[in-house]
Amino acid sequence: MSVVDRSSRRQLALVIATGLVLGLSLIGSPYPHNQALQHAPSVIALALLAVSARRGWLTNPASYCLVMFLWLHILGARYIYSFVPYDDWSRSVLGSGISEWFGWERNHYDRLVHLCFGGLWMVAVSEMVLDRGRMSVGQAVLWSFLVVTTISGVYEIFEWLLTVVVSPARAQEYNGQQGDPWDAQKDMALALVGSLVAISVVGGLHRNAETAGS
Repeated sequence: MSVVDRSSRRQLALVIATGLVLGLSLIGSPYPHNQALQHAPSVIALALLAVSARRGWLTNPASYCLVMFLWLHILGARYIYSFVPYDDWSRSVLGSGISEWFGWERNHYDRLVHLCFGGLWMVAVSEMVLDRGRMSVGQAVLWSFLVVTTISGVYEIFEWLLTVVVSPARAQEYNGQQGDPWDAQKDMALALVGSLVAISVVGGLHRNAETAGS
């Protein structure tokens, strides 16, 4: 079996495992009426990842980064982001909640996911740009940064349109604003920060790979 075949099988296995995790997340969901809206992007992402695995569009590290992000989203979607019980989990292990440490008054799990989106997606996008764009590493990283931050903004618009068109009565629940009128802007800002943090790492990895291949 070739290296490409083994890589494809690993990625397909991970996609299947992620689909099972998504299915398990629906069992006993505390917010069952919101799950269809929450997981519409999950289903699309899984289908694209399956096609990518079969056609060899991404290397394993890039695919793993996208799957890691999807797992974070699946966890958030189960609790419609605003109610991920990380404080309860922290108290059961450490005796106190994370919100108590930092004086938080809202649930910040959605902020974490947007930050990770910026960082994790940079890996996959930069790889695709380098493979197909015939650019230098610096140019590819810059274009990847622009693509990821644009996707972040477009998703906020998609999120708004989806709730307004499909379920306007649950818009507040789905969007997870938690009363913050600047929620979308803060989400985009965190994705921007995640992308900026990833730039040096991604650029270094691609330069090392370029050097090793020369």
